Formats: sequence, structure tokens, C-alpha cells
Amino acid sequence: QVQVLESGGGLVQAGGSLRLSCTASGRPGSRAAMGWFRQAPGTEREFVAAITWSGDMTYYAESVKGRFSISRDNAENTVHLQMNSLKPGDSAVYYCAAAFYGPPSPRNANSYDYWGQGTQVTVSS
Repeated sequence: QVQVLESGGGLVQAGGSLRLSCTASGRPGSRAAMGWFRQAPGTEREFVAAITWSGDMTYYAESVKGRFSISRDNAENTVHLQMNSLKPGDSAVYYCAAAFYGPPSPRNANSYDYWGQGTQVTVSS
């Protein structure tokens, strides 16, 4: 059974940084494309960043490009989201997602097979 577990959320002041991590376990020997999405109260879940199973390509939402960076540890299905120059508008629950079955459309939440429970990120002004 696949489990997706996020860590690293918290409270930070505007302009600060946080690093989120996520591991998808339960499929030894299988590589997953991984993505991050976020959802603020009263809004739709939105794409943040994604990385291919090999790590050779990354994708970002325009709102975070240049501030956020996604990377992965290829020994495991572990990804990191380095978030710099955080803004109050980045406050949301951040969800990690894994796609084991074929290449996903990175920005499409429906492409992912497994999801974590989410981790809260709060940026104070």
C-alpha cells in the first residue's frame, strides 16, 4: 500500500523560507513523478510544482517561479520543495502527490494516483 507523507510546514514571516519534504513509500523499485499542490480556505486546489520520475524536468506555477524550487532524491521517491521569499498569499495547506502509473500531466491534479494528508504553511505579514 502506497503512503505519501509530507513534512516541514509551519509559520514563517513574509520574506522567510521553508522547506517541505515528501516521501511516497510502498512501491519498492518503482519511481514516481511527484507534484505539490496547495489549497487555501475557500479556494480550489492549485498546482505549485512538479518533477518527473527521473528528475530531468521540473514545472512551476507562474506565481512561484523564481521563488520555489523542487528537487528529488532518486534513491527514494522523496521530493523537496524549497520555498523562499514567502508571501502571505502563499499561505495554504500544501499537498504532495505521486504518480506511479504513466507520465502525468504535471499541472493536472487528476493525473496523480496518491496524495498525502497535507501540511499547513502560514506566512505572516
